[in-house]
Amino acid sequence: MTQNIYDSEHFFQNYSALPRSREGLSGAAEWPSMRALIPDLRGRRVVDLGCGFGWFARWAREQGAASVLGLDVSLNMLARARDTSSDDAIHYEQADLEQLSLPQAGFDFAYSSLALHYIENITRVFAILHRALTPGSRFVFSTEHPIYMAPRSPDWQRDAHGRESWPLDQYLEEGPRVTDWLAPGVVKQHRTLGTWLNTLVDCGFAIRHVEEWGPSRAQLAEHPDWARERERPMFLLIAAQR
Repeated sequence: MTQNIYDSEHFFQNYSALPRSREGLSGAAEWPSMRALIPDLRGRRVVDLGCGFGWFARWAREQGAASVLGLDVSLNMLARARDTSSDDAIHYEQADLEQLSLPQAGFDFAYSSLALHYIENITRVFAILHRALTPGSRFVFSTEHPIYMAPRSPDWQRDAHGRESWPLDQYLEEGPRVTDWLAPGVVKQHRTLGTWLNTLVDCGFAIRHVEEWGPSRAQLAEHPDWARERERPMFLLIAAQR
């Protein structure tokens, strides 16, 4: 079963204070890049894996989606999502994505934001999604970048010349990585960039776009404190087609 860290009260309080939790999609630095990958949603049946507070589900409906199914393992997340939505076309369900079950050809678009790096059996998730999407449908998702997930130390280090670096630790060794993020003992599943892409292809998807996200110059002008994020990619954004 997926670690349900979001139902830990300490973790949930810290997560709720993040800009992306308070401001929604506009508070997520990578959202402009994600949005550019999303097709016209008018009339489409959408599934959101790891829907969190429901920000994307509500946005999809604003774009004309016919229906949205939001899945999340966290009851805390789902309660917040339901409290902020009265749209009968949005349906939220608790679901462990390790045990994902979806109807065949039941959706025309799939989305996931920073949820799939918690999943151990990603092959099963991709295979079920491929079966659940209609031909030609798109699947857009983001994860923490594999480089970001495999640091030798949780802190930046300086070399002999005083330059900051982000040394890697056993990048090619895939599997669980335990980190202290908002709370101690958070488990994420590290896999290489090649594994992400090849697993999608093996499950029948065609890769349409891959982005190793970092802040743009325009974003840096507005947020100078993000300059460090240009040193190594923080997020991996992928668009695949059924």
